[in-house]
Amino acid sequence: MNLYRRVPQLFAGLVLYGVSMALMVESGLGLNPWDVFHQGLSEVTGISFGWIVLLVGVPVLLLWIPLRQRPGLGTVANLLVVGFAADAALAVLPAGQAMPARMGYLVGGILLNGFATGLYIGSRMGPGPRDGLMTGLAARFPRVPLRVIRTGIELTVLGAGFLLGGTVGVGTIAYALAIGPLVHLFLPPLTVPEAAPSDLPDTFASR
Repeated sequence: MNLYRRVPQLFAGLVLYGVSMALMVESGLGLNPWDVFHQGLSEVTGISFGWIVLLVGVPVLLLWIPLRQRPGLGTVANLLVVGFAADAALAVLPAGQAMPARMGYLVGGILLNGFATGLYIGSRMGPGPRDGLMTGLAARFPRVPLRVIRTGIELTVLGAGFLLGGTVGVGTIAYALAIGPLVHLFLPPLTVPEAAPSDLPDTFASR
């Protein structure tokens, strides 16, 4: 059964996603909008970046209730794993002092983020809290284009994060330009195919 591929792929993707976040943080050259917000809150509260990622995910997940979104295993795993993976990577990554090292962190972080996104979304185990908020709003307001909803969410958290002291820079722009094409590249080959009826246990195949 492809479940034996999906679960390891999910957790590998989430761990690598956390590492990619840490790489971009250490670059000091700018973060994606949600991580600008996470970093800003971390600066203000003194709570570690990874714990902020986890804590912010809880109220975002609660917003799913009025949107009638249902979490999957991937949703809960995303909530728990990504932040801890980011903190672990931040604890061991050497600081990128020179500009070539910082650029390497940035480029590596963006590339790894695209690959990790393909892994965890391709596992088909459920969206993360932030992605589910976007898709839930799109379902609730079908006349509003998805790109408008996503842009509105990301501009909101980017602005709030910037005011809180999060890092906005060339990395923010590079991420915005690169992540779509990267996910488009990685997602198709990493998406686990639907199980054929012959692959399912008899109790499921007969239903």
